[in-house]
Amino acid sequence: MRPLIGITGRRFRLSLIEGSDERYGDRCIDTSMSDFATRIADAGGLPVQLTYDTDPDAVCAWLAGVVITGGQDMHPACWGGDTAVVRGVDPRTDPMVHDRERDEYEVAVVRAALDRGIPVLGVCRGLQVLNVALGGTLVADLPAGPVSHLSEECAPTDGTVDHLVAFEPGSIAAGLFDGDVVTNSWHHQAVDRCGVGVVVTGRTSDGVVEAIEVPGHPVLGVQWHPEWMKSSDPTLSWVVREAVRFLDLRTDQ
Repeated sequence: MRPLIGITGRRFRLSLIEGSDERYGDRCIDTSMSDFATRIADAGGLPVQLTYDTDPDAVCAWLAGVVITGGQDMHPACWGGDTAVVRGVDPRTDPMVHDRERDEYEVAVVRAALDRGIPVLGVCRGLQVLNVALGGTLVADLPAGPVSHLSEECAPTDGTVDHLVAFEPGSIAAGLFDGDVVTNSWHHQAVDRCGVGVVVTGRTSDGVVEAIEVPGHPVLGVQWHPEWMKSSDPTLSWVVREAVRFLDLRTDQ
């Protein structure tokens, strides 16, 4: 049986799309990057998009894996951070601002999946959601440093030589890659304090967290974008393999 993999996304008004019919500008669209679905399907999974209206507990009764995708920053209120700098803008009219509805939905999906033992992969923002869902905190805005964590290019790339991620021996991430790996990067929030059970398994040379895991569980968060790596990135095929294992275990029970 091919495993059903839920993929989260975002919601915004059609007026944001250049050339859209102004008659429908007030209507909203649910969307996720198609690269996730393509790579999951190529790995043998059945990708499905999760909208904010898809009840986390109910849908996790059907899913065998979950991918929490990238996007805008998490709102500081999610982890008790400083909310004074937050702009009061509607996320459905400006996709770069915080979206509390998305924050709450993805945190709920992570917790529902973990309660059932469903494999979870967090990508970029998704890594941060994973950490916050387990009680961790974030650095709201990374200071400038020797390693670039915010690229100006959005084209698929394997990253630059300064963005080298080193993994902890024996971790899931270390097992997926042959030594250190150069990755792409589009983030300025990062893990600060780890959530309950969360361990850091990958960092760049400046100490910024690039991979987290929950030992003993099929949970992996990566700060880069595997769906946009030009060369094959094993993390998306990993979540499909773990989803197959989850289905096998559930069948045996």
